[in-house]
Amino acid sequence: MSSGAGDAFAAVIECRGLTRRFGDRAAVNDVSFEVRPGELFGLLGPNGAGKTTTHRVLTTTLEPTAGTAKVAGFDVVRDARRVRDLIGVVFQEPALDDRLTARENLHLHAVLYGLRPRIAGPRIQEALEWAGLSEHAGRPVRTFSGGMKRRLELARALLHEPRVLFLDEPTAGLDPQARRRLWDQISTLRRGGLTAFVTTHNMQEAEACDRVAIIDDGRLLAIGAPAALKTRIGGRDRATLEDVFLDLTGRALRDDEATPRERLLGFGRRGGELTR
Repeated sequence: MSSGAGDAFAAVIECRGLTRRFGDRAAVNDVSFEVRPGELFGLLGPNGAGKTTTHRVLTTTLEPTAGTAKVAGFDVVRDARRVRDLIGVVFQEPALDDRLTARENLHLHAVLYGLRPRIAGPRIQEALEWAGLSEHAGRPVRTFSGGMKRRLELARALLHEPRVLFLDEPTAGLDPQARRRLWDQISTLRRGGLTAFVTTHNMQEAEACDRVAIIDDGRLLAIGAPAALKTRIGGRDRATLEDVFLDLTGRALRDDEATPRERLLGFGRRGGELTR
């Protein structure tokens, strides 16, 4: 992994009073937490709780309204470019160019991160082999399955050797085999020192995290190791993390707004620009 100023900091991710408002609504409200080096840290919450907004602030795609956030020792606002150099991101929505091949998607990422050709070439080949996509390197991504796309996105996010990997609902829509392979690959990378920050609805995945934070209505409700959080449920010998989650956030159903991609696909299905 590449090195940076964060080597001198105990926390790889540090939020202090982090707040993000959209008009009168606080999507993230005075949130503070730290993520330790090499940790697998999970952020849990119902739909609309503030998970994705927190993810976007930490990955520099959205500026906070108040408070501070640092990644690898760099401020996400003042040092946004440096932060981007040190992180890899797998978004909830696919971010690949379906018209390009797997190799071309990786090459484009290498160019954007300024990797020299003599370095980029071997890394791209290594990434394809690591993702199990060497035989499919010349195929357009639009012909890939969901699992193949996720593996390619992870390989792309790691191509420039980031210190911190951000994953937003990384296994949504994947079958059990693809999920298992993805987490096995991340576990291997963590043994090399990678820190991983994941937002997820999957309680089984959350159970595997070193620590989890539960957020709802923009506020941090609890943080700790899954085993420690289960002790919150008094008189329950076999409490699960899901029990803790429901105890803190309630059982009411939550509706979330359609994502930009869902709105775009819906627009196309309705006739696109010809729709009134």
